[in-house]
Amino acid sequence: MTKSRKYRILALAAGLAAVAGATIHASHNDFGLGRNMEITVNMMRELSLGYVDPIDPDRLMEGAAAGMVSDLDPYTEYISEEGMSDFELLTTGKYGGVGALIRKKGDWVVIAQPYQGTPSDRAGLRIGDRILEIDGRDARGFTTEEVSSRLKGEPGSRVKVTVLHLDSTRQTVTLRRERIAIPGVPYAGWAADGIGYIRHSDFTEGCYEEMRAAVERLRAEGGLKGLILDYRSNGGGIMQEAVKILSMFVPKGTAVVTTKGRNERQDYRTESEPILPDLPLAVLVNGNTASASEIVAGALQDLDRAVLIGQRSFGKGLVQTTRPLGYNTMLKLTTAKYYIPSGRCIQAIDYSHSQEGSVRVVPDSLVSEFTTRAGRKVYDGGGIMPDIATEPEYISRFAATLYALGFIEDFGDDYTRRHPGQRIDLRTFSITDADYADFVEFMQNKEVPYESDTRRALKALKKAAEDDRFAELKERFERVEAELKDDTRTNLETYREQVVDAINNDIVLRHGYTAGVIEHALPGDREVTEAVAVLRDSAEYARITREQDTRRK
Repeated sequence: MTKSRKYRILALAAGLAAVAGATIHASHNDFGLGRNMEITVNMMRELSLGYVDPIDPDRLMEGAAAGMVSDLDPYTEYISEEGMSDFELLTTGKYGGVGALIRKKGDWVVIAQPYQGTPSDRAGLRIGDRILEIDGRDARGFTTEEVSSRLKGEPGSRVKVTVLHLDSTRQTVTLRRERIAIPGVPYAGWAADGIGYIRHSDFTEGCYEEMRAAVERLRAEGGLKGLILDYRSNGGGIMQEAVKILSMFVPKGTAVVTTKGRNERQDYRTESEPILPDLPLAVLVNGNTASASEIVAGALQDLDRAVLIGQRSFGKGLVQTTRPLGYNTMLKLTTAKYYIPSGRCIQAIDYSHSQEGSVRVVPDSLVSEFTTRAGRKVYDGGGIMPDIATEPEYISRFAATLYALGFIEDFGDDYTRRHPGQRIDLRTFSITDADYADFVEFMQNKEVPYESDTRRALKALKKAAEDDRFAELKERFERVEAELKDDTRTNLETYREQVVDAINNDIVLRHGYTAGVIEHALPGDREVTEAVAVLRDSAEYARITREQDTRRK
């Protein structure tokens, strides 16, 4: 153990002991806290001195800290010194590095995606480039974690990287690390004539400025008659950014969210004049729309300011606050629940008795009715119910497996080699039938550990029949299983549409970055199409926002 870490543990132990000693003499209610603090310190000392093998007291205490919050809600957590960089990335969307995603391919790590405009992108690094050396050291056998740690660093510092391009040429570049900002708004454009579209992916620090810039650009381009805000799969983030974003669409001084903690209540109101006070809005949500994105979507619904389209949102109505613990560690803890303008809290799971092992969803009998500003009925008890409900998009597990195993990207590398200098239309591009035949051939000798839900169900039925001594049924299930065709070649035809979409997205990513992939998906996006239709139908838009109640469940 280093001297600094040893001092840190001793200081923490001494602090706990001091607090323990102080609280033992406090009120009766504090006796248990003081007693258990003293027990913790004594236990750590005994383990450090007497355990059969050498142990790291630092890790021991970190485990104790993590365990202390393990039976509370999943959002309350101890953040160690090692975890602070990841926490900073989650909250700010920024880190020091060269701006590239990487993946493992065989013995090498390759570039999976350079972020547009970053040092790696400006230097000419591309998807599929094999990282041969970093600062003169052979990178064969490096893990993605090892490569990532060598590419990241203080902004202004330099790193020399040698890569092998897909055309077999080598390139050595010296990259100057920068503060890399991952965009919170990866795309803003047009879904249809007069209908703007903005994809907002997270609520990191500064995302309001990105959103405002996107809105201003669409306004400047002229003819903006309606706007789609896409919050699907936006897991949320900083609540104050949500309040600022709402200020663009509702009057100054509007109460948009209230937080209520154990001892305090705070109201948040918009503080600036709106730039689009009357423009028709459609908001897209799904089961992964959570936290701050639910504040935006829910407030706009409660204020009758937008039509919500999609599936019921996640239902995270808990507010987290960070508290420094010293030595570059932190506690993120739930301090309040938030309530949107109608007065409802959309928290789906009750953690109030989690320490007793009782965690439950809000039962239907406890769901309460609220009203929007126009008097429409809305409900609490778990997420935000959209005004126009749609079925979630089917995602082929087989296609997802091919992507997870890297086969889609590997084929994309081959495709790129065979089409040097190709230029594509981001919206309309698709591989040809001949290209897909090449992919089927490419997959011929590849192992795909995929088992269909049908085969898994048949195996379970066969096992149950065997356990219950139903020999005849077992034989029938075996015959059906033998007839079931879910081998790789058959699945490549069964799920052809989804696999083609995955290949198209990979190739579009190489030409148009993440924004290109989003633009490519717009014409075939059913919920975007639904949003365009309702924004163009002023009578239907008015009916929904003035008269239509949401479903209870």
